[in-house]
Amino acid sequence: MTKSINLALVGASGVVGTKIIQLLEKKGLAIDNFYPLGNASAGQKLEFNSSEYTINNIDSFDPSKADLTIFSAGSEVAKKYGEAYVEAGSYVIDLSSHFRYEEDVPLVIPEINGAELETLNAPNLIANPNCSTSQLLVALKPIHDELNIEFINIATYQAVSGTGKAAVEELNNQTYFSESNHEPSVYPKPIAFNAIPQCDIFLDNNFTKEEMKLVWETHKILDPNIAVQATCVRVPVFNGHSEAVFFKTSRSTRRQDLLELLKNVSGIKVLDNPDLLEYPTPVEHANDTEDVYVGRVRVQELANETWVSMWVVADNVYGKGAALNAVQIAQTLVNLSKFS
Repeated sequence: MTKSINLALVGASGVVGTKIIQLLEKKGLAIDNFYPLGNASAGQKLEFNSSEYTINNIDSFDPSKADLTIFSAGSEVAKKYGEAYVEAGSYVIDLSSHFRYEEDVPLVIPEINGAELETLNAPNLIANPNCSTSQLLVALKPIHDELNIEFINIATYQAVSGTGKAAVEELNNQTYFSESNHEPSVYPKPIAFNAIPQCDIFLDNNFTKEEMKLVWETHKILDPNIAVQATCVRVPVFNGHSEAVFFKTSRSTRRQDLLELLKNVSGIKVLDNPDLLEYPTPVEHANDTEDVYVGRVRVQELANETWVSMWVVADNVYGKGAALNAVQIAQTLVNLSKFS
């Protein structure tokens, strides 16, 4: 019999927090006591499993009440509270980037390296990957297993929902009230009718932090031997990240073989029929969807090397990019009887 757990959710009223609640209800995770937590949102009401809850102030909450805590409130909150919650006896799943690159913190996509959770014998921090990384690696893992990917070049086209509520409002205002003067405040440039080749801050190597996350996280989760180069672009799309992915494999393949391979993987949906103009787009396929969508698959032999091009789309908030992956980690911990 599956054990019911006591679950705390930090950032329960946020963009991702509300999606986590929807997924917890949908997946039917057995929860005895649910503790929605926040700071500025403390005192607000929300509904979970047909019951009304009041968001507790995180500063006054006793973390020992929670078997598992999901942090969906950014790096500063994770930095301030994450380790203290573990010390109090709670497993912690953190969606921020704060702990991702620490050697002793598992960075987990359950379909790829969920076995890392089996080695945990006591409450621990568990990091949720970056949204762009999650959908990319779900699509590439079966290909890498079969063909051995050597090099990846990726260009992302990232929705404003990945930056939060204020960014969604900024795009909405600039788009629908364009006759007014709406100076950008969330982004360095206007986002409406534009493409901004900057996600996160620039680092000393002239790549942005978002671009390097794809490098670091691919190495930690999939294979440190894969060379990765990325360009991340913010685009005027409300929700759903898209990625143009180009990669070299050490073994040759055919387009049809790749399509068949991907069609047989749970969590991936292939939409690839040029004759019928079938390919994934964020508007059509990235609104409260769980699957990673793949299309525009092409295979070329260039200079005696096998190169594959493809297009990947996923819901970066509800889907694998954030909420879904965190809930799947929680489900895995329950199935592994970590709360017995």
